[in-house]
Amino acid sequence: MKPKLKIVSSQKGAPAARAILEVEGLSKGFATNTNGAGRILVLNDVGLTVRKGEMICIVGRSGCGKSTLLNILAGFLSPDRGCVRLGGRPVDRPAPDRCVVFQEDALFPWLTVRENIAFGLKVRAMSRQEKEREVDRFLALVGLTEFGSYLPAEISGGMKQRVALARVLILQPEVLLMDEPFAALDAQTREEMQDLLLHLWAKLAHSIVFVTHDVGEAVLLADRVLLFEKAPGRVKEEIAIDLPRPREKDTERYYALCRAITSQMKRA
Repeated sequence: MKPKLKIVSSQKGAPAARAILEVEGLSKGFATNTNGAGRILVLNDVGLTVRKGEMICIVGRSGCGKSTLLNILAGFLSPDRGCVRLGGRPVDRPAPDRCVVFQEDALFPWLTVRENIAFGLKVRAMSRQEKEREVDRFLALVGLTEFGSYLPAEISGGMKQRVALARVLILQPEVLLMDEPFAALDAQTREEMQDLLLHLWAKLAHSIVFVTHDVGEAVLLADRVLLFEKAPGRVKEEIAIDLPRPREKDTERYYALCRAITSQMKRA
């Protein structure tokens, strides 16, 4: 039996008073050759909102502009048209109120786990003791207390992603942007990282925008799933995930939602 999906209009979105992140009329294109004569439109009239403390997952086929959107939200790219606002303030450059976790951990290989996590605190007006306590706290939160003196080359891929999470979360961002952060991990480690992310999200109450190709991952994690269509990319549908938390994968409702979203993604 096909589930009845809760579809929310991407044009209406969440009420503005409740939104921490707002995207309106966003479009972005790129030159297709060096002389700039050709141009391809990657995103067109994208609109969405993210509420405080909400986790949304963006899914869609390759080339639909998911990563481009995330780079604009982070301030790494500027849109051709439209705007992004965080807490009512325009987003036009990178800032610690929006932190990114990539598929590759991007750790500094010459710094220890502890030094990597502490790196962003260098610009904070904190005493050495305060910084050390914060690093200790986040080492414990990601389960790496005993590995603070290790170099990245000495730990596993899953542990590296734990360090990458701690390194950005210690900055207390309002929004965490995640670009397929667990895609390169094996199945068991990926499940462990999903559980860790949910634990940290519940404890720290930040908002999350999570890009993934994995519909099952999106249904497991998200409050809402944003389905992107391509050529050019835009939000086709917003699907409310009404499964109770903590979520179980081995339920008919979970599998039915995965099948329904996958079917719609194939048509997007």
